[in-house]
Amino acid sequence: MAALGLAASGGNWFSALALGVTLLKCLLIPTYHSTDFEVHRNWLAITHSLPVSQWYYEETSEWTLDYPPFFAWFEYALSHVAKYFDQEMLNIHNLNYASSKTLLFQRFSVIFTDILFVYAVHECCKCIDGKKADGSVRWNSFNFVRLISLGLIVFLVSALSLGPFLALNQLPQVFSRLFPFKRGLCHAYWAPNFWALYNALDKVLAVIGLKLKLLDPNKIPKASMTSGLVQQFQHTVLPSVSPLATLICTLIAILPSVFCLWFKPQGPKGFLRCLILCALSSFMFGWHVHEKAILLAILPMSLLSVGKAGDASIFLILTTTGHYSLFPLLFTAPELPIKILLMLLFTIYSISSLKTLFRKEKPLFNWMETFYLLGLGPLEVFCEFVFPFTSWKLKYSFLPLLLTSAYCAVGITYAWFRLYVSVLTDPPVSKTKKQ
Repeated sequence: MAALGLAASGGNWFSALALGVTLLKCLLIPTYHSTDFEVHRNWLAITHSLPVSQWYYEETSEWTLDYPPFFAWFEYALSHVAKYFDQEMLNIHNLNYASSKTLLFQRFSVIFTDILFVYAVHECCKCIDGKKADGSVRWNSFNFVRLISLGLIVFLVSALSLGPFLALNQLPQVFSRLFPFKRGLCHAYWAPNFWALYNALDKVLAVIGLKLKLLDPNKIPKASMTSGLVQQFQHTVLPSVSPLATLICTLIAILPSVFCLWFKPQGPKGFLRCLILCALSSFMFGWHVHEKAILLAILPMSLLSVGKAGDASIFLILTTTGHYSLFPLLFTAPELPIKILLMLLFTIYSISSLKTLFRKEKPLFNWMETFYLLGLGPLEVFCEFVFPFTSWKLKYSFLPLLLTSAYCAVGITYAWFRLYVSVLTDPPVSKTKKQ
């Protein structure tokens, strides 16, 4: 607290905030860690102990390396620091190794590398405050030169990332790891996207069909999408979804925003909206999407939220729903009050701040949106405090996850739709004096 007071007394509120968040993370070091802990320990061991040519072939652990090469190199760099904490964590055969020193390294590596994110946020705050840019910034067209520049950047990054594996003739193996189609349409806990609603509808139709004796129980697929396992499965009533179908749906969802950016440029903020829509569309319709991927849309959306009331409303719906959808990842009792209090703190502060910022405009939420967001409360009470004491716990163990995923999918889909409407209906930047 003394450190926070010292930073704040100097007028540097951002430093105080960054320090406070860092100290909070330090307090959470002893808390629960998920299977991702072992995943990244194993990747540290793979990249440290084996030559590059074996990184994407190693399969001693079930948690094989399936992230892009740049991240693999990042793990390689971290492994050379990790050896000073506990050399045993870098042994490929030490499966599920979790010493106290390994835990400290994993936690501190995240906290330390967050410095890059803190710096980026600091620079964005300068832009929003008008110190480096103001409303007169104009983007008259997204022209061919910009397209070539962006394309060149993407090409160079891809070449640096995949070049070594191309030289080793290992691209097919790398791609087989990066695109694991055999893992099924959805993750073990469904990401709250379109396919979660699709799965839920198929489940409801299957239950109704069985009750009405319209379906033969013996013909229902054995691999259940509510088993909590990462696997391929067939839908019971609705058509099953293939990887190609998700690719087509994702492209269809992305293309209108890209065309709008090209033919109806809306300045830098329009470009940012397009990026967010691409991230959200990939989340909505992608194959085997992880629930944490919603953060790729929430974070940049926070930059738009201070620009106009409509974007603020979309941001609050997206961030509240998206953050709540991550609750099932922290499922042990000690984390329950922590996750609830942290989300309440962030949500209340965000809503009150944006309401104050746009106090001269209409309310940020209509009655329907307010009713939906307040519904998260009863949903949490049921999932955490009521369901565990019911007889349904044994027979329908996946019900809380299904309800959480489906309910949050409604809010995220709504936010995606509203953002798309704003992009398609806003006038080009040339028709406005300021952007």
